[in-house]
Amino acid sequence: MVEWLKLLGCALRLRFKSRARLEAENLVLRQQINILVRRLPKRVRLTNSDRLRLIGLYRVFPSILNAIWVIRPETLIRWHRRGFRAYWRWKSRPRVGRPELDGELRDLIRQMSVANPLWGAPRIHGELLMLGIEVAQSTVAKYMVPRSRRPPSQSWKTFLRNHAAGIASIDLFIVPTAFFKLRYGLVILRHDRRLLVGFGVTALPTAEWIAQQVTEAFPWDQAPRYLIRDRDCAYGPAFIRRVRAMGIRDRPIAAHSPWQNGHVERLIGSIRRECIDHSVVFGEAHLRRIVRAYAAYDNEVRTHLSLEKNAPVPRTVQRVGQITALPLLGGLHHQYVRI
Repeated sequence: MVEWLKLLGCALRLRFKSRARLEAENLVLRQQINILVRRLPKRVRLTNSDRLRLIGLYRVFPSILNAIWVIRPETLIRWHRRGFRAYWRWKSRPRVGRPELDGELRDLIRQMSVANPLWGAPRIHGELLMLGIEVAQSTVAKYMVPRSRRPPSQSWKTFLRNHAAGIASIDLFIVPTAFFKLRYGLVILRHDRRLLVGFGVTALPTAEWIAQQVTEAFPWDQAPRYLIRDRDCAYGPAFIRRVRAMGIRDRPIAAHSPWQNGHVERLIGSIRRECIDHSVVFGEAHLRRIVRAYAAYDNEVRTHLSLEKNAPVPRTVQRVGQITALPLLGGLHHQYVRI
């Protein structure tokens, strides 16, 4: 800065000197430069401030190229063009982009991901929507704790999607106990809201027992129009008579085609992956308690992709209050609420 002021002072003083005196000083300065050039090395080291001063003088007086000795004129022109490109590169830099995500929200996403290892980005995104936090699902996936990728779930691609309000599904699944015995679980699902309307646990599923479960799941005025099931021999004549008496049309799927009953098959898969596979079942009563707890969680808390990230029993969006985690199913899952 001091050198710039000195240079400016010399320029002002030159305004008050005669032409003859200026020419004499110019000759003396040129002679001194000749003496110094003979003693300096071949290449003079210049600082950035030296380059800026020379470029500034060149912009004001382009004719100084003939008076420069310490560098070649081409070098000065190259410096000027490089500065021009750098200036416009800085002038044209991008100044817009995605807003930075709040640190507390990033910590909350990581906390949900660690506390619920069975959850993916869609599930965490659904919970955030229920808390009144609007953020893209891709952003949730970006800030989750890295984990191994799982194969994608199957999609439902039959005409049943257009008649979901009048369709229900039923299916059995087997659970081994800690004492190497088998217990059978039964689930009944309504397709419109993915509502788990009935479940049961038994050591020996009979047609009479399954018929009784269907009667308890569907009151006479709320029975679906169609009931989809597989061709298990447990659905015997007693079951078929009871279903017809309730005005329900029995629709068994094709042999070896579980994808035709995809809704309830996916529900059973969720029960296994999210609950039973992480527990040791001691008996029929224990399995019944586990399935009852999962049914309450699935109907009232768990968000579903097909329900626009909401639960079968719709949850209200909470926007005010402090976020608190409520452990469910022994801590396997959590519900996040504002209090």
